[in-house]
Parts: sequence; structure tokens; C-alpha cells
Amino acid sequence: MNTPPADAHTAAPQSDTMMAIVHDGYGVPSEVLRLERIPRPSIGENEVLVRVRAASVDPGIAHMVTGLPYPVRLASKSLRAPKGRVPGFGLAGQVVSVGARVTGIVEGDNVFGIGAGSFAEYSVCRDDKIALMPDNLDFNHAAAIPVSGLAALQGLRDHGKVQAGYKVLVVGASGGVGTFAVQIAKALGADVTGVCSASKADMVRSIGADHVIDYKNENFADGATRYDVILDTGGNSSLGELRRALSSHGTLVIVGGEAKGRWLGGTDRILRALMLNPFVTQTLRAFISTEDARNLRALAKFASAGQLVPVMDQSYSLANAVSGMRRLEEGQAKGKIVVTIP
Repeated sequence: MNTPPADAHTAAPQSDTMMAIVHDGYGVPSEVLRLERIPRPSIGENEVLVRVRAASVDPGIAHMVTGLPYPVRLASKSLRAPKGRVPGFGLAGQVVSVGARVTGIVEGDNVFGIGAGSFAEYSVCRDDKIALMPDNLDFNHAAAIPVSGLAALQGLRDHGKVQAGYKVLVVGASGGVGTFAVQIAKALGADVTGVCSASKADMVRSIGADHVIDYKNENFADGATRYDVILDTGGNSSLGELRRALSSHGTLVIVGGEAKGRWLGGTDRILRALMLNPFVTQTLRAFISTEDARNLRALAKFASAGQLVPVMDQSYSLANAVSGMRRLEEGQAKGKIVVTIP
């Protein structure tokens, strides 16, 4: 990643500018991302300006930077170059200013949620996409929650309809979404089995999994146990394998699809599941998370009660954000990676 001259780091901060990770075109993150001083954004009537203290590193960021798979460009209506120069979504920080129509949030509040371009010293957030931080979390832990936590919560509660006593299988239990899913499923009263590598098994047990399956040496689809709900965050299991592990009237919830391919990138499995769904007794679902304050407050409630503790892997400086993205892409992370902005 390109870095600015030394004096860019030592120059006195200016009220109308900020340091940020930027890119002007699609490509490999290490080649297109650079640290630069840019104008500080302004806010609208229903927006909040947040001084970012930490930002989460999520798979979706790499998709937005590379522009792959191609449907990402169609969804963002930016075929040749990204609309937003600054990547990043999930964040935690302190409110600097609020728009004229914002209520319930005031200057000085510590908040977490979804912002526009969180890999920067300041980010603009819609007031309906942030919530007050739980008092028992620091900025790094709070920033880890929004993107992955929202996916886990809605996947289990809203789409899986998890209830007390359900048998729940979380595939990819050691990842960002998976670590939240294990804890949320337990908070909902389920018997939880996590699928991960042997090196991450102890961590998955420590966050509440009742059983752990080493995917390299055990087959969760061997028919020994059938699950009421399967939340698949790994993206590497076939639809047939997942269905064999599912009870006859169980629910499969697919969260994303991290596979190679410029056009589909793993979404072909989701498409097959949705096409098959009307013809089987099982329920096969995929979804896009809703980013809203109501669900963020639900996550904050779990965190305040000690039922949701973000599992942290490593933190990186803003200048080294690409290293965090690379670690996530290589599958090395145990839990969440964040970028810390002191």
C-alpha cells in the first residue's frame, strides 16, 4: 500500500481535513489503497459526524475495493470506479456533531454502527444506523459488532426462528459472523454445535458452543445428528452436505458466499438454494442484513448482559489496514479484526 510522506503524519491536524484510506479505482487492495489527507465530510439533517476510534475489517470491504464479483459494481451503480473513495462500514467512535433533525444522540456520545467510509478519522453516519455503545465495551470491541453481529442476529432470530431447545449448527464458527452466532444462539436457548478447524476449537468452546466439530477430520453431514437450524457462514460446504445435516423440516440460512469467481463469487450456491426451496420440506434461505438502530440496540442489550463478547483477533493501525484485510482473506483470523484510529 502506498503511504504518504513522513510529514503527512506529523503535520498539525486541520479542522477541515482528515487522514483516510482511499482508492480511486478497483483492484488488488495492496495496489490501489493508500493513506491520504482528504477533506473532512459534512453532514445532512439526519446525519451524525463521528470521530472514528475503531473500524471493523469485513469481507464486504474487499469486494467493494476489488469490484468483484461483478454484481457488486451493479449493486453500487459504479461500473468503472467506486462511488465512495473511502472503504469501510462498521465503526465505533465519538459524536462530533449532529444534524438538525437528529434526536436521541448528542455531541460527545459514544456510538457504534454503520458509517460511510469508516477507514478514516471521521465518518458520516445516518442517525438510524447507529446506537449508543454498551458501557462495558471499549471502542475496538464495539466496532467489531455491527456488520457481523447484525448478520448473525438476523440470520438466527429472524430467518432461522431459533427457539429454546433447538439444535443449531454454526458452520464457520470461528469467524467474524460465526463467533457472534454461537453466542447469540446460546442466548436464545439453543444447543449449539460449531464447525471450525482444530486449532480454533478451544476458542469456539470458550464462547459457549456445546459441541465442536473439526471440519478436517469429522463430517457434520454424516447423519449422526440432524439440526433444526444451520447457519452457514463458511461458504465451502455444498448445498447437498448442508441439507443432509438438516432435519426434514429444518431451516438452512446461508450468510454470504466467499468463493472465487468474477461473476458469481459463491452466490451460485445461494441461487440454487432459493430455486430449490419451493420443492422441499426444508426451508432454504439467504438474506442481506438490515442495518438499523433497532437491531444494533438488540446487540447492545446482549453485550450489556454479558451474553455477547466480541472475539478479537488483531488490531491494525490505519496505515496498515491492508494487512488486516489480507489476514482476513487468508482465513487466519480467530474472530474479528479491527483498525484502530487513536
